Amino acid sequence: MSRTGNTEENAHAEDAPGARPERTLAALPPAHGGAFARTWWGRAWLKALEDTALDNGQLKRGRKHAREGAVGAVCVRPERITAVVQDRDRTPYRSDVLLQELDDGEWDRLLGVVAERSGHIAALLDRDMPPQLAEDAAAVGVDLLPGIGDLEPECACEAWDHCPHTAALCYQVARLLDEDPYLLLLMRGRGERELLDELQVRSVAHAARHAPRTGEETPSAAPEGIPAREAFAAPGPAALPAPPPPVNEPGRPPALAGGTDPAPGLDVAALEFLAADAAVRARRLLAEALAPGHATAPVPAALTQWQDTVRLTAAGPPAAIAARLAAGCGRDRLDLARAARAWEHGGAAALAVLEEEWTPRAEALARAHAQLATAWEEGERAPRLRAAGNRWTAVGTDAQVRYGRDGRWWPYRKDRGRWWPAGPPAQDPEAALAMVEAD
Repeated sequence: MSRTGNTEENAHAEDAPGARPERTLAALPPAHGGAFARTWWGRAWLKALEDTALDNGQLKRGRKHAREGAVGAVCVRPERITAVVQDRDRTPYRSDVLLQELDDGEWDRLLGVVAERSGHIAALLDRDMPPQLAEDAAAVGVDLLPGIGDLEPECACEAWDHCPHTAALCYQVARLLDEDPYLLLLMRGRGERELLDELQVRSVAHAARHAPRTGEETPSAAPEGIPAREAFAAPGPAALPAPPPPVNEPGRPPALAGGTDPAPGLDVAALEFLAADAAVRARRLLAEALAPGHATAPVPAALTQWQDTVRLTAAGPPAAIAARLAAGCGRDRLDLARAARAWEHGGAAALAVLEEEWTPRAEALARAHAQLATAWEEGERAPRLRAAGNRWTAVGTDAQVRYGRDGRWWPYRKDRGRWWPAGPPAQDPEAALAMVEAD
């Protein structure tokens, strides 16, 4: 990932000997529509904010402030981010958000995990943060990303919870995190230069430990474990082998096309595609199995034939295979294309929102109406919405929001006479409609 044109006012503040690392990033221009976070870690940051704040109205005002460019230069340092945020009447407020640093033991475990995975180092050098890095960190007891209650607000307006000013700062920081995940690591206590120097030392040491000695042959890897007959014959539970290590990238299946003609009826390209898809799914299932709390997590429902067809189509198969999927699913191509678009935005949950029209029960309907009533500030022109079941359409436009069974709002845009998914879900209808405008 490359950085945007944001100017850092003291990019070398962490170079001073003995100084605490610190970076100050110039104010961003106003954001006209669209989601504040594109990356998964930026969305995780905003989820921590939205799950913590008690007043959804304060978040909406903060999001509005951030869109209008009311957040000044942002100072990022360990345990704290700071900016001056202007209220709508131009009154400036110093706003801070605190995030607890990692202690030395946590940093040691985190850096050890990163140094052992060349893919993690390559991703960080490219200013990317693969989900597996956060999963590996959690596996050694390090919460890299903030959770509920971790973003603690402090503001000169003296609000006791997140106010519009600290909320605006958090929304602005989500945009900055999209471009540079090192900012999150800096909040956790280590600057970029310090991290890279430490990772270089650890990587060299790791390579030296695993290199064969001069004159020695590299020993062949032997599978660990015990024979099955011994396991079943043992009295009581047998010892299980250690869990397999995480896999950074899915395996690449062998090319099946060769000098021998395939058996009649065998589609080699389709078989290669399915093998590659199986490798991707196997890696994901292994990551989920190694994640903390997996043993107590509910077992996901098996996909139906239609859901699996949509999933395969969303994976981007070659044109000939996509045509076969479309022909065999019993739906027209536009239906399948809309379903695949939905899957890309949220998997099975998004597909259900596309296909199910339902009327929320009284409690859920009251919650939806309350969110709609507070989505737009007083004096701000709100769209006129026409309701039908769980769907609210902006009258006179091609925009619609749908209320999901999980309480999230899904954006839709009308095209070619049909409603198409326009983005991932949002916590409130105003943010969902903003995604339609930016689509």
